[in-house]
Amino acid sequence: MPAELSVGLTHEPADTVSRAPDDRAADDQSPDGVVDAPGVGMIAPFDFALDRELWRWAPEDVSLYLTRMPFLTTPMTVDMAEAIADRRPVRRATQDVLTPRPGVVSYACTSGSFVGGAAAEYVLHRTILDAGAPRASTTSGALIEALALLGVRRLAIATPYIEAVTSRLIGFLGDHGVQTVASDGLGLIGNIWRTTYAQVVEIVREVDCPEAEALFISCTNLPTYDVIEPLEQALGKPVITANQVTMWDALRKIDRAAVGGGALLSAWQPGEQRTCVPALPVGLSTT
Repeated sequence: MPAELSVGLTHEPADTVSRAPDDRAADDQSPDGVVDAPGVGMIAPFDFALDRELWRWAPEDVSLYLTRMPFLTTPMTVDMAEAIADRRPVRRATQDVLTPRPGVVSYACTSGSFVGGAAAEYVLHRTILDAGAPRASTTSGALIEALALLGVRRLAIATPYIEAVTSRLIGFLGDHGVQTVASDGLGLIGNIWRTTYAQVVEIVREVDCPEAEALFISCTNLPTYDVIEPLEQALGKPVITANQVTMWDALRKIDRAAVGGGALLSAWQPGEQRTCVPALPVGLSTT
């Protein structure tokens, strides 16, 4: 196993996964005794352009603290996804966003968190924790949590990616025992945020099939907020999107509910347990 994937592949201490939601106030209390306002630190790719969409899922009393990864000239390929997943800039970005004392730090990139498979996602999660974050989340790890909560084992996926990147997502899902029954991609290597709602709806309708228990729309640079509920009503099954699941899981880690509709957001309420997937040596961390 490469050295980068051998770091932190251990169970987390039991007390990090069994704390009650009522412990939140103690966690968020600063050394001077003042309880910090709830906040979410977000690590986004350098080209992320949908800050406003993330804010739409945030409750009024929660702040988002966004920072971005270093600029890259590489197009949206496997090489770019691997570069965005490099632990060194992720560690630095985590430290940069900790100043306002967020209750959780989220790595808001789908491809960067699935490109290396389940083991690499776990190491990415541990990297954020080891850099000082009180709790951590990644977009792809959040997806696995969401699928576990909804009981989904057969998934159709719609992506903006080229085939090679979409194949890495299929492999990541397979690592977690989730079968991809259908997939399609737009073949984009840049400017993904310019994709229209109409294009998103079209590719989702094309990829849906009776075997799929739910659909996943990948990439945090793909706008989806306003199409989730209409698609669920039209298709009769849960529709999960990258930004939705990123915000849902990050807010859940601080015992807050995301603002919006859809089957996923209805399936969990504050006060319930914060994780659906047990901690594994290779897989998802639960802090």
